[in-house]
Amino acid sequence: MRAMSAKPVTVEHVTIRSSRDFDTVRQALEAALPPLDHGYAALVQAGRTEEALRLLESGAPLSIFGQRDHGALLRIAGLERRAIQYDIGNPLTASRMTRHVLSAALYAPIRVLLREGVDGVAFEYDRPASTFGQFGNESVDAVARDLDASLSEALIAAAG
Repeated sequence: MRAMSAKPVTVEHVTIRSSRDFDTVRQALEAALPPLDHGYAALVQAGRTEEALRLLESGAPLSIFGQRDHGALLRIAGLERRAIQYDIGNPLTASRMTRHVLSAALYAPIRVLLREGVDGVAFEYDRPASTFGQFGNESVDAVARDLDASLSEALIAAAG
């Protein structure tokens, strides 16, 4: 017999609006947050964990793990939209949470949307403290609060 459980989770959704144009905001974000050097994963796989740790410790506090042009996807539906979906975070930050609650890996890195709509250009994301708060672990919550602060600071700066 297989068991499934479900529980409601309250998540705080954040929108940071910008008076700048889409390209300027995108360039500011991508200049501030470098792409993640995925070389750490190969080092871990090879058992060279100390080297992987040094590589991650020398990296930026937040990096872009990857990005998808969601606006381009909407062309399938005949729509023209500008929207880039980013995965933003830090592997060390993620490990500081998942060592306490492995399920926290569901939300690391953080998904952030940069979009252009009728209301202008904006970033949208779910606040990490609320997302990770569902696990009820103070160690995870403390890391999530720090992540909240650094993520919002980076996005506000890019939004100008």
